[in-house]
Amino acid sequence: MPTSITSLKTPHHSVIVVGGGQAGLSASYYLQQQGVDHLVLEKHSVTHTWRNQRWDAFSLVTPNWQCALPGYRYSEEHGGKDPHGFMKKDQINDYLAGFVKAVNAPVREGVAVRRVIPRAAGGFEVHTSHGEFTADQVICASGGYHTPIIPRLAERLPVGITQIHSEQYRNPQALPQGNVLVVGSGQSGAQIAEDLHLAGRKVYLAVGDAPRCARFYRGKDVVDWLAEMGYYQIGVDTHPLREGVRDNTNHYVTGRDGGRDIDLRKFALEGMELFGRLEGLQGDVLQFSGNLSESLDSADAVYNRINGSIDKYIAEHGIDAPAGERYEPVWAPSQERGELNLAEQGITSIIWCIGFTPDFTWVEAPVFNGRGHPGHVRGVTAQPGLYFLGLPWLYTWGSGRFSGVARDAEYVVEHLVRAQAKHKVA
Repeated sequence: MPTSITSLKTPHHSVIVVGGGQAGLSASYYLQQQGVDHLVLEKHSVTHTWRNQRWDAFSLVTPNWQCALPGYRYSEEHGGKDPHGFMKKDQINDYLAGFVKAVNAPVREGVAVRRVIPRAAGGFEVHTSHGEFTADQVICASGGYHTPIIPRLAERLPVGITQIHSEQYRNPQALPQGNVLVVGSGQSGAQIAEDLHLAGRKVYLAVGDAPRCARFYRGKDVVDWLAEMGYYQIGVDTHPLREGVRDNTNHYVTGRDGGRDIDLRKFALEGMELFGRLEGLQGDVLQFSGNLSESLDSADAVYNRINGSIDKYIAEHGIDAPAGERYEPVWAPSQERGELNLAEQGITSIIWCIGFTPDFTWVEAPVFNGRGHPGHVRGVTAQPGLYFLGLPWLYTWGSGRFSGVARDAEYVVEHLVRAQAKHKVA
């Protein structure tokens, strides 16, 4: 007779954490502090994304001092000697390896969670590629970047065109000879376009609506100024956009070579060809909207607005700082091109840098909105015992990053422990 999921033979844990990245490991850190029995399930290996889904020249876009994983803040104690620098890919993975060792979480790697089902009597069934578990509470810490976005028109592109998503990009040498079209100008798109451009590849860039910011302004990293101004402490509940801030695209900037601005107009002066938003395909000809000037102007307006807020802060607090200045465009399109013939321009590769969509179809609880995003307050859902961690703007700007995930994990675990105590009393 088949063993029931409710059988005593089914492994049970007070908490199951789904995902072994920085969010799941941060949850484990605080669960261990609270003495809560738990198990972390990771379908690949811990911190897999950082080791396997970043290009070779990748570096942090925020200074190292913001790396504040629980019990393992970036410091000389943990091998960090450049708080205002920007760790490169190998250095990031060394930092994470130290964190993994320090946390020593109870992890089972290579276990994919296929279903999480609330039980009528309370708790959850957790169905995996390696059998079934039960848990009183579940923390979903698998992040929000699951399914790469590739438009359907990609299916009609010539078969000789190499197509990859940003998560698959490694370096210019890995692409076939020829010119490259990068679609999307968010953090990944802008940095990948720069990586190719610096390697001498001819790049065509379809610009999106991503904003940009300065790397350094008035004597300090802009991140340092914003931290001093309290921006990174603003919660989604008090942000002017409220939950709408979760839809914002990240500002493009880079930590490469010690950190600098990314100015797409400067790239255009150097030979990169810029287009507006990609809209369609007819044969070998891609079609673009005529919004390039608008997109560049909008990104620059955000750049100047952030600098203006810093100017105001400096003035109000009487801070002695170098003079500021307003960014003025170094290039503007005289006439926007609405079409691009792939064959005529020698384009052999396209890199899709237009993001990801979440996939929480394995969580069978009524907590999602029409776009597949979980509804929650600081990671706490309306389903008793079900929590989320590691999502962008779960609570603050740093929620999905090294800088803010510890605060979120601590809050979720404290809520979980209180709920557990109430249940025992009841």
